[in-house]
Amino acid sequence: MAAPHAGGAPGPAGTVMVALLRGVNVGGASRVPMAELRAVVHACGYGDVRTYVTSGNVVLTSPDPDPADVAARLREACAQAFPAAPDVVVRTRAQLDAVVAANPFLDRDDDPTHHHVVFLPGAEPATAPALDLAPYAPEEFAVGDRELYLHLPHGMGRSALAVAVTRATRGRGTARNWRTVTTLAGLAAATPG
Repeated sequence: MAAPHAGGAPGPAGTVMVALLRGVNVGGASRVPMAELRAVVHACGYGDVRTYVTSGNVVLTSPDPDPADVAARLREACAQAFPAAPDVVVRTRAQLDAVVAANPFLDRDDDPTHHHVVFLPGAEPATAPALDLAPYAPEEFAVGDRELYLHLPHGMGRSALAVAVTRATRGRGTARNWRTVTTLAGLAAATPG
């Protein structure tokens, strides 16, 4: 497991949140160095800033309890700081805990590379993409609150269902594998706030 990287001073007491940046460090034009990302997040007034791996995962505390406001502020700051201008999806610690608890596929197997969550932006409830799942078997998806859960027994890299879900959601949202989701939940749980 990759170690989280801390940056910035502890912030004022606030709501613990996890920010997920979409599509960073997956190609040359989307490069976002994590040290710079931590500095940008801290400059926005957030505290206890930590990143996990290099795919744009940030744990922070916010004096503003509204994840939509935090996402908007981070989206704007990242657009100014990085050429990639990534979309940002934010969940509170409690919301992320609910995502972990609601995964309907954990009875299938315990390999974290087979389980993925697509975090959708905004406050609207997730809806099921109009897909016939039969051609994708044994791959499956399920609808959560504002997430889509994917069970991909052969992994994300070769998944036809993951491609179909991305097309059906018009590229909205950002996916994380189960190991990342549970690690971020653990980091959020260990963050005072």
